[in-house]
Amino acid sequence: MNMRPDTCSVLVLLLMLRRNNGDSVTQTEGLVTLTEGLPVMLNCTYQSTYSPFLFWYVQHLNEAPKLLLKSFTDNKRPEHQGFHATLHKSSSSFHLQKSSAQLSDSALYYCALS
Repeated sequence: MNMRPDTCSVLVLLLMLRRNNGDSVTQTEGLVTLTEGLPVMLNCTYQSTYSPFLFWYVQHLNEAPKLLLKSFTDNKRPEHQGFHATLHKSSSSFHLQKSSAQLSDSALYYCALS
């Protein structure tokens, strides 16, 4: 019998938020296919002239986006539902990570700044 590991697809969209001062975020683009139980990382980098607040939102099928994580403090690691992200102001990054992807993680993920 040939058994393949279960896989789940996590769809990630590029979300660019621009203000008049040139602030922006860039994140992992397109469809990301993962093996259930393996780690996942979605990249988010930003440019800002101010000290920003960073956010990760998740949107499941037929639902409104929901706040997953937020941070405004350098090197703090907020966690929620197995996801975590550390704001690194030195590298202007706020990468979303989870140690073990689950089928229920299939969704759209948005990185944003304010």
